[in-house]
Amino acid sequence: MSAANYMSPTSSTTTPTWHQFERKVEEVKPSKTDINYLVMDYLITNGYPAAAKKFAVEANIQQRTDVDAIQERVDIRTAIHSGNIQAAIEKINELNPQILDENPSLHFALLRLQLVELIRSCTSKPDGDISPALEFATSQLAPRAPTNPQFLEDLERTLALLIFPTENLTPSLAPLLHPDLRREIATSVNEAILQNQGARKEARLRNLVKLRAWAEQKAREAKKDIPEKLDLGLCDNNAKDTTNASRNGTPNDTLMVNHGDIDPMIS
Repeated sequence: MSAANYMSPTSSTTTPTWHQFERKVEEVKPSKTDINYLVMDYLITNGYPAAAKKFAVEANIQQRTDVDAIQERVDIRTAIHSGNIQAAIEKINELNPQILDENPSLHFALLRLQLVELIRSCTSKPDGDISPALEFATSQLAPRAPTNPQFLEDLERTLALLIFPTENLTPSLAPLLHPDLRREIATSVNEAILQNQGARKEARLRNLVKLRAWAEQKAREAKKDIPEKLDLGLCDNNAKDTTNASRNGTPNDTLMVNHGDIDPMIS
């Protein structure tokens, strides 16, 4: 693009004004192939095998990972998002018992989520039996609670759900019954599995977005002359196609559309 296209703000022409910073960004713009592989890495890391297969075909790039191997993580995530925590724990142990054995905080979080689901079930009816929830708390969580002050606090807060009506929960209790808790723990489980398998627990795209946000913050703190608003610069047509493919849904990637659960990184 010629210098004539970069006009000063005082110019009377209608040609759009380009900030000097934007010109520099344009000079180092990543290639379409680089963006495609970032998207593929994101889909693989976060467990969307069907979308990854479709994207590989549409973007005409080679898959660097056995996409079918992701299915175990998908099945575990599906169980957690549906509230079937016992099945998720069993699948994790079948995959590798060390994942939970070496991560007591994650194990406790899963057990507490299982308690939440039991409480959700027993309090859904006016005359619901709360004994299964109490028995589970006594046998599975109470022995672990003394080992960590946070465990004890989390257990006490969760049991408080048995006291207050679900339609009138305090701000500290309401999040326990919100779907976001399932999603947060499912993400932690996915990261733990990847780490156990010797893989990166977070997609490169997420790391790049965090690095970009950090760099922008530092630049603004240093009063650098940068535009008031900065786009990520990763909005590629193929990336958009991937989002559309995920929204259309396939049997393996149902959690990308169920309950509005589309990851904000690709929405």
